[in-house]
Order: sequence, then C-alpha cells, then structure tokens
Amino acid sequence: MGRLNGKVALITGAGSGVGAACMDLFLAKGAKVVGVGRTESHLQDTLDGLEDIHASSARIVAADVSTETGVECAVQHAKDAFGSIDILVHAAGVGYSWEKQSPGSMADVVHVTPDKWSEVMRINLDAYYLLCRAIVPVMKAGGGGSIVGVTSISGFQGLSAAHAYTAAKAGMINLTRSMSVSYVRDNIRVNCIAPGFIATPMVEDVLNLFDDAQTAEQLSPMCRPGTPEEMAYGCLYLASDESTYCSGTVLVIDGGTTARQ
Repeated sequence: MGRLNGKVALITGAGSGVGAACMDLFLAKGAKVVGVGRTESHLQDTLDGLEDIHASSARIVAADVSTETGVECAVQHAKDAFGSIDILVHAAGVGYSWEKQSPGSMADVVHVTPDKWSEVMRINLDAYYLLCRAIVPVMKAGGGGSIVGVTSISGFQGLSAAHAYTAAKAGMINLTRSMSVSYVRDNIRVNCIAPGFIATPMVEDVLNLFDDAQTAEQLSPMCRPGTPEEMAYGCLYLASDESTYCSGTVLVIDGGTTARQ
C-alpha cells in the first residue's frame, strides 16, 4: 500500500485492457488518477468496477489523445481535478483488432494505403508525442515526474503484416529513449513496457490460438497469454519511486517469447 501516495497519474486507454488495469492498481496504491479514453461508456465501466474507497480519487474524461484538442482536454481536466500530473501512463492504441473497424490497416507495407498508414501512426505514435509534448512542461513545473509508454515486442520484431503497427511501436521505443536523455536533468524519467501476447480486447479474436498446445508454445514459452494486471504491475514499478535510477528502459513482459530469439 502507498507506493504512489501523493501522486497524480494520467492514464490513457483506461476504458479496457492494460489502461483499465493500471487505473485500478494505481488507485489501490494511493494515487489520484484521471482515466482517459475515446469512449465514455467504457470509461464508466472501469469507474464502476472500482472499489468505493477509491471513487473520490478517480476521474474519467472522454478524449481522443491522437488530436491536440483531445490532449489539451485531458491534461486540463487532470490539472483542474488534482492540480498537477506526476505520472503519465500511455496505454491507448490500436492493434490487430483494429482491422475489423478499419480494413487494410494491419496489412504489409505494399498493401496498406497511405491513409491507413497515417491513421495507425496517428493513433499509436502521434498520440504519445502529443501527450508528452503537453505533459513534460507540467512535470517540469512540478519538479519532475515519470512517463511510461505501453509499446510492444512487435516494436523490435519483424512481422509479415501490421507494418504500420510495428513501425509505430518501434517509434515509441526510440522516442522513449530519446526523451529519457533530454529530460533527465528535469527529474523526469521516461520508460516503457513491451508486452508480448496479452489477453485484451485488442487480440480477443485470436486468443483461441492458445487452445492448441504446439501453437501456444510458439507464442509464449509459458504457453499462455499475459494478463492486463501483469502489465499494470510493470507500469507501477516504472511509475513509482522504486525505479528512480531507471530511465530509457524497455521493460519486456512477454512470458519469455523474445528470450529465444
């Protein structure tokens, strides 16, 4: 208890998956939390699932953080609610399931059209840039902070498809490293986690792959997907003062998938 006492966290993608798990965990560890997402009903589901004792420390705001207007809305909401922002966890993004909503967005470079490429990059990479651009000055004014990006092992793996997705995740990783160098003297640490195959709505259509033992072992030596809660604990470590000598780190949480490469 109390690992984040006195901290204010802005968490994107809080309507489901890793973002929702981070919101729940960070509140339990003493933070005040503003959860951000594009769909208010999903955010409300997250809020409704919290323990009553955390309700006064939680806020939600529906905003599209892939736009400057959405980022300004989210940041201002956090400042108005709690006065500052000490922690950013950027868990919002789209993955393989986005193909259903936006056909062609997860294709290879020859078959993904320029507009689909730009769409995925805007949601998965530009949003991280826009958030950090807005929040770094707030953290500087407050004496420092911790930024945690949720990337993917696909950011350093070659895949046969989803090229815009893999490029965006790779961009997040190197932007994380670059910001860690730029803002270290401002007491701002910047790190990211790189999840493997995680049981979230993003991949729910292919979770049945783990039903086959041979396929499951290929996907992860642990033969199971990770959970959002397991990712949230990684974010908690990087957000907390337990990781004060940690910046520019990519914390891989993948059940050992990349260990054999």
